[in-house]
Amino acid sequence: MRQRHETRWKGHARGCHALLLAVSFLAGCSSAGKAAADNAANAPHVAVVKVERRNLSNTLEIASELQPYQEVDVFAKVSGYIQKLDVDWGTRVRQGQLLAVLEIPELEQQLKLDEAAVGRSEQDLARSREELGAAESAYTVAHLTYTRLASVQKTRPELVAQQEVDVAQGKDMEASANVSAAKDSLAAAEQALAVSKAGLAKDMDLFAYSRITAPFEGVVTRIDAYTGSLLPAGTSSSTTGQALCHLSQNSLLRLVIPVPERAVADVRLKQTVAVRVTTVNKTFNGTINHISGQIDMGTRTMHTEVEVQNTGYELVPGMYATVQLPLHSVQNVLTVPVQSVQVSGESHGAVLVVGTDNRIEKRDVTLGLQSATDVEVVSGLKQDERVVFGEQSQYRPGELVAPKIVAPSGLE
Repeated sequence: MRQRHETRWKGHARGCHALLLAVSFLAGCSSAGKAAADNAANAPHVAVVKVERRNLSNTLEIASELQPYQEVDVFAKVSGYIQKLDVDWGTRVRQGQLLAVLEIPELEQQLKLDEAAVGRSEQDLARSREELGAAESAYTVAHLTYTRLASVQKTRPELVAQQEVDVAQGKDMEASANVSAAKDSLAAAEQALAVSKAGLAKDMDLFAYSRITAPFEGVVTRIDAYTGSLLPAGTSSSTTGQALCHLSQNSLLRLVIPVPERAVADVRLKQTVAVRVTTVNKTFNGTINHISGQIDMGTRTMHTEVEVQNTGYELVPGMYATVQLPLHSVQNVLTVPVQSVQVSGESHGAVLVVGTDNRIEKRDVTLGLQSATDVEVVSGLKQDERVVFGEQSQYRPGELVAPKIVAPSGLE
């Protein structure tokens, strides 16, 4: 009886021990699962971006000031008073359009004198022509008379006295000399007429400058004189000459940019570049149309001009603009944002990759072309892999994180 009781007690003890082991195991599993869940919940959030294929271009940005394609101070060719002014500040004019009319009474009087001189020279020329005709007629008669008398004297000497022949010969020679003199007088009259006409043409040309016209299409950006003002001749050597206005060609603008020596080889004539004007918050197309072809020894830059069409007059000279000059480009390459790379050399760096188990892995990469926002990854990464974006020093390899994909332009 006692032996049966002891056997029953031992069996009960073994059952209790097994039960305790099972409870302890279940409690341990539950604790481990809870710990793992707590670790995942407490994992730090990290911004990541995917490795993507893009077209990259390396650009050089150079800021400059928009200038008119050409601008001049409009002066008067001849001195005179402004009789009529057809423009004002901001007036847009066409090439050849009338700007102002000058009153020049002295030149008007000179034109009348020139016209009178031309008329007198024409009359002198007509008179010289008549005198030449008369002289030629007299010479014809005198020469015919002398020829006949000389012929008769040879055949019938007794009929004509030698004196008559000599007198006829003298008249013939005198008539010939009169013809020569008349021809010289006619030539002088022709020359005098040509001089008079030249003087008239010169003064007419000068008087035409009393109408001041626009040398090119543009905008009157400044008025320097008004109706009634005396404008001196622009040909004067004096530096105090007053201009009528300042004219700028604003329909076509130019940007003068100093291209550094390292980028000279990438600059080409007729190349299209992007011109960003922050004042109007727009980007325009510009064309490289002028290159000096020589590097300035002082600044180590090359004078380069970019032309920008401004037919709508949206841009104003004096605005700042930034030229984006493309240097190199690659197509369809693996890229990551520059904020994701720790650069360790000219073409080497490291990134933090978040694996499929959400743990950090540090990986070395080979770098290629870099733009302002992205960098080419030649080797070390695959497409669609996730890399840490931004500050990387706070994460350790093997650390469990909670990744969140963000846009490369910033955290979201």
